Amino acid sequence: MQELTHLLQDMGVIFILAMGVILICHRLNISEIIGFLITGILAGPYGLKLVADVHTVELLAEVGVVLLLFTIGIEFSLGQLAQIRRSMLLGGSIQVFGTALAGTLIAHWAGFELGPALFCGFLLSLSSTAMVLKLMQSSAQIDAPQGRVTLAVLIFQDFAAIPMMLLVPLLAGAGLSLNQSLGFILLKSLLILGLLVILARWVIPALLVQVVRTRIRELFLIAIAGICLAIAWLSAELGLSLALGAFIAGLIISESEYSHQAMGYILPFRDVFTSLFFVSTGMLLSLPAAWGQINWILLLLPLSLLLKALLAMVAALALGYNLRISAIVGLGLCQIGEFSLLLGKIGFQQELLNGAQYQVFLALSVLSMILTPFMIKWAPALANRLPETGRSLPDVAEAPFQPQLLIVGYGIGGRNLVRAAEAAGIPHQILEMNVDTVHRERTQGLSIHYGDATQEEILRHLGVMEARQLVVMISDAAATRRVVEVARRLNSKLWILVRTRFVSEIDELYKLKADEVVAEEFESSLEIFSRVLHRCMVPEPEIATLVRDIRGDHYGLFRSELITGHPLAGRIDQHLPDFKLISLRLPPQAAFCGQTLAETSVRNRFDVTVLAISRDGEVIPHPPPDLRLEPGDVLMLLGKSEAIARLATALEV
Repeated sequence: MQELTHLLQDMGVIFILAMGVILICHRLNISEIIGFLITGILAGPYGLKLVADVHTVELLAEVGVVLLLFTIGIEFSLGQLAQIRRSMLLGGSIQVFGTALAGTLIAHWAGFELGPALFCGFLLSLSSTAMVLKLMQSSAQIDAPQGRVTLAVLIFQDFAAIPMMLLVPLLAGAGLSLNQSLGFILLKSLLILGLLVILARWVIPALLVQVVRTRIRELFLIAIAGICLAIAWLSAELGLSLALGAFIAGLIISESEYSHQAMGYILPFRDVFTSLFFVSTGMLLSLPAAWGQINWILLLLPLSLLLKALLAMVAALALGYNLRISAIVGLGLCQIGEFSLLLGKIGFQQELLNGAQYQVFLALSVLSMILTPFMIKWAPALANRLPETGRSLPDVAEAPFQPQLLIVGYGIGGRNLVRAAEAAGIPHQILEMNVDTVHRERTQGLSIHYGDATQEEILRHLGVMEARQLVVMISDAAATRRVVEVARRLNSKLWILVRTRFVSEIDELYKLKADEVVAEEFESSLEIFSRVLHRCMVPEPEIATLVRDIRGDHYGLFRSELITGHPLAGRIDQHLPDFKLISLRLPPQAAFCGQTLAETSVRNRFDVTVLAISRDGEVIPHPPPDLRLEPGDVLMLLGKSEAIARLATALEV
């Protein structure tokens, strides 16, 4: 119990301190990541010593890295990974091996023995996957050419970190056991990749289908988190990294129709745990020790940034990219990353670095991370000053699919809308909560996804911020309101049309800034109404104008009990001087009470059309023939004056 109390205390201190620091950073227009790093410096053992158990914070931070790579894998796909294989193999090789070689030569020239010098090259060659991908996601660069190249190089770095860790004992003068040999690791890697292919193709899709059919939100969340953590753990057990296993797990989920829903559930947890990663990184920095080595730090920091940026640029140029894109890639990869921190800790334990050298390395790592948000933010502006040379590689520069139309709900109306969109060639995406429908239609090649449209992150990943139109066609009134509210907040220019079956929802949906609200049953009445006008020889332009005005009045004509005094009723009288649009209340003694509309034969006997019926404050547009009339019903009638007069006499009004 005491350990739990200390953990809650540490988490509370971190989050409260981070809140204050990030608010200040926000006012100064500084990235929140820098705020988390500063929080770690202040709260850590070398700062104000506010956190008692730094090790537990580091463990929670590792969960953040795992969840970050998992969501990156979900946003990516196996097809996209195949597209960037050239960038990953060629570009990654040039960046990692070139940087490691340059770092080794510089360290050896500075007086390091060959083993420690090579180790310094390893430390320099790795960048921060967690920080760079988070910043590129937030700046919408992950799908741009520079984002794809950067991701490809970072994936290669994650693979390269494995043999680097295995070589540390050799560099320190120790040997490798059978379980640590490179050949054995290669064999285990092939085995895990084969196992993951089986899981991705057969096991996990079948499991998720059964989970989703239960419609239990908690079960779906547990299943997704379990898949992520299990594959990450299996990857680590077989000699690969946790982060790489999480990325592979994300790729597996990305191939299913449930990827958007999985993303929506995981993102809040990812953001909390990833923030702890940056906090724990800041805790590593000892300001007094760094100040004692300030001369070395001031020399090595710009040198390492410049060297890494140049070699990453060379890698991008070798892939055929122009100087502008290559410069952005170089500035994005010039920091020292989290895998270098882990590698540095192992090297320090193996005495490849002494205490002073290790503190210099930690200072360089943290300071380079602090500078990274600024460099990624300013990189496009700086790169724009460079000449356009080279070409763009087609397999990486491919633009992401951006739908013009988003459709929420795939019932009859949704199906008809999709057919119309396909016929018109309008790019569209569909979101549906019926798992069987999604599974069936995806096998037919339809661009449909399983997910809850009320969740902000699902709409984001579906492309609502780039879309032009959103059509909501679901029956849940509360969910409809939530979808409109979230979509309008994310995209103020989005045109939103909502179909509703509830009269009471019309005004509320317009208050939430829906552009058009289609009341399903009122539209039926409006169609009958327009056909009656057409039959009475009213010109088509005038019918169209009147119908548009009724819709613009939010169906107020049909929703009002006192139709005779409604402004639009006068407009109808102008078009049809012999017709009247009035309302009559059915008295208790009327013969029609208790009869169905079909039994009354109002249309045949009196040549009068019943457009709607108001009952107990609710309007029934286009009432069905089997609707039984009740005393007090208000009938909304359209007909000639003498016909309505005869009907009123029959009703004893």
